[in-house]
Amino acid sequence: MQILADFLPLLAFLGAYIYDDLYFAIIVLMAAMPIGLVAKWLMVGKLDRMYLGSTAALLIFGGAALYFRNPYFLFWKPTVLNWIIALVFLGSQWVGTKPIVQRMFGEAAKLSPDQWTRLNLSWVTFFVVAGILNIYVAYTFSEKIWVNFKVFGLMGLSLLFIIGQAIWLTRVGGDQSQSSETES
Repeated sequence: MQILADFLPLLAFLGAYIYDDLYFAIIVLMAAMPIGLVAKWLMVGKLDRMYLGSTAALLIFGGAALYFRNPYFLFWKPTVLNWIIALVFLGSQWVGTKPIVQRMFGEAAKLSPDQWTRLNLSWVTFFVVAGILNIYVAYTFSEKIWVNFKVFGLMGLSLLFIIGQAIWLTRVGGDQSQSSETES
């Protein structure tokens, strides 16, 4: 059910874009994201910080795009958000006792501090590259291609990255548990 709260606003954005234009799609997305945020909060009982940040960024960048009638404000939103997330992941290497990725997946895998650092840095790299790809597509291709990339391309890249991370965690976490079993 939470997945619907995540992806329905994107699908509403795409539908509104196909129906009318980018500015209408921005208005629809600016209405749908806060609704999705509240729906997730009601389902889980707490605010999803990533979704909250994305909603706030959308309201700022989408509002600027509407006010100035300039789609580039919206085009920059995913890039800026991805780069902020990358900075947060990178900063977590030095702030707190564990990198963010270890806080997220610490219960799922037993990794060495070096492996957690490597995993965290792979997330930093992913978010930096996703931001670069987004802005490259926005400035190189048509608006229609950017909309499709925003809805399907970034989502697909994220899915592939997460699958790759899961495979790596299983392989490396499995190696770690096997070595601890042979030591016993």
